[in-house]
Amino acid sequence: MKAWATVLAALTLVLTGAGATPAVAAAPQAEACQKGWGSITKAAPGSLAMAASLTDVRAGQHTCYDRMVLDLPGMTTADPAGYWVQYVPGFNHPPSQTGIPVAGGAIIEIEFTAPVDDSRYHVRLADPLPGLDFRGYRTFRDAKFGGHYDGATHIGLGVRATLPFRVTVLPDRLVVDVAHTW
Repeated sequence: MKAWATVLAALTLVLTGAGATPAVAAAPQAEACQKGWGSITKAAPGSLAMAASLTDVRAGQHTCYDRMVLDLPGMTTADPAGYWVQYVPGFNHPPSQTGIPVAGGAIIEIEFTAPVDDSRYHVRLADPLPGLDFRGYRTFRDAKFGGHYDGATHIGLGVRATLPFRVTVLPDRLVVDVAHTW
């Protein structure tokens, strides 16, 4: 009788799944990278009378792209800074056309209609942007300050190659994402 009880208990475990090895979860899918960003100029007229000023520039790495964030406190999505973001053959200080060397296989010029808040963000013409270290980044290589001229601030972003990018306006921020691949 004891043997039948053991067999019955084992059969019950098998039929109810109790004590069974749990199913292995499917491996997580890699993040699907965005397509269709392109490499042509991205621009929006925005406000020429921005109350906001650039207070910081930050960068981060994501699965599919590197990201640069320009902090513009007071900017809204309803009244953003005007911007022009485009690949350029060389990066220059606008009034003098003096070349500013930017490392990388390609250069993106980021121009936006907001001044630099010198009391919070200290940067000089042709200097690397403070606080940015692109070691280990897949796409970003360098970032230089091109000055503020005729109502617009200019930044040169050196990237590995001509790659797709997008520009996003968020409250208090202008964001530039550059894809790792096509």
